[in-house]
Amino acid sequence: MDYLSFQNWTFPVPIRYGPGRIKELSEICQIKGIKKPLVVTDHGSKNLKFIENILNDLEDHQLKPGLFSNISPNPRDSEILEGKLNFNKGGYDGIIAIGGGSGMDGGKAISLVANNDYDIWDFEWEKKPPEINEDNKFPPLICIPTTAGTGAETESSAMVTDTKLFVKWCIAHPQQKPIEVILDPELTLELPKNLTAWTGVDALVHAIEAYVIDDFHPLCDASAIEGLRLIYPNLPIVYNEPSNLEARGKMLVGSCLAGISFLKGLGFVHAISHMVGAEFDTQHGLTNAIVLPSVLKYNRHVMDKKIPIMSEAMGLKKNDFDNFYQSICDLLNQLNIPKNLSEIGVEDNAINSLAEKALKDSAYSTNPRLASFEEMRELIKESLHNGRS
Repeated sequence: MDYLSFQNWTFPVPIRYGPGRIKELSEICQIKGIKKPLVVTDHGSKNLKFIENILNDLEDHQLKPGLFSNISPNPRDSEILEGKLNFNKGGYDGIIAIGGGSGMDGGKAISLVANNDYDIWDFEWEKKPPEINEDNKFPPLICIPTTAGTGAETESSAMVTDTKLFVKWCIAHPQQKPIEVILDPELTLELPKNLTAWTGVDALVHAIEAYVIDDFHPLCDASAIEGLRLIYPNLPIVYNEPSNLEARGKMLVGSCLAGISFLKGLGFVHAISHMVGAEFDTQHGLTNAIVLPSVLKYNRHVMDKKIPIMSEAMGLKKNDFDNFYQSICDLLNQLNIPKNLSEIGVEDNAINSLAEKALKDSAYSTNPRLASFEEMRELIKESLHNGRS
């Protein structure tokens, strides 16, 4: 595949890939009948040049965009409700969710509650989906990732922090899907080295956790393996050569594939990371990267059959667990990832509450090896003090 050319895909939603395709956003809005889109992004992106360019281009095409950027690195329920009020007060008729995981999650979450009176937690993943009809239908949603990490641009699912319980929940609805996705690797060129690393490992974790789930899902498994093939060799390249557009494109496609793969589910890395983020407001990809080695060791004997295929996809010379594990740790070292959770401010006195909450996370039940409270507690303790040291 030529990663510097334009490509159009229809699975699982319409996707426009290619450098510079952000310029087609206004055309998409016009085709879809969106006249007054609300652009939703995060605190850190609101002053970046591409946001200004997008707003100017939309206005140049006689559209009337607005901007909502009060989204934290770990989006909060209060911010989503503020975004809903902004959407309704401004009379907007569509949502453009742009950014990394937090910006897109914020936009997707706002789209779920914008046109109805349901409580945000009525959309919690494990609950029966609320009834949506013509009177309260979802606004059209366009997703544009600016990092190669979250991979969640093809779904409506969003992780939101419950500010009363300090827990992260996944919210979604089967009737809400992005009407279009733009994958433009040029938007990732200015990403700082640390965020390139953290978001890239997030994508890697998605592929690994989804693939090792002991369910037969050939579509998700194939996406995970192709995601690994693209992410593992190209992550060090974009980290050391930030302007390498072809490698950036491969990372963006790999991230998207890894995101599709976790429709199958995730595992303990995310179950723990979600709760650490909710309690300590840590960056999600960074937290995943730190927790990954401990979870790999915990899952070792239930993922043995999956190691050879993952190793082959990653281009490793050996296909045993020890070599796979060491290769992952070597990559984390290359990317200057901290070795344990204590280095990013997680405290000992939170171990019990984190373990209790992780057992309730939607990613807990799909890990290939379940855990008791005591086992989860020890796993978090291992990540807190030892990690990959």
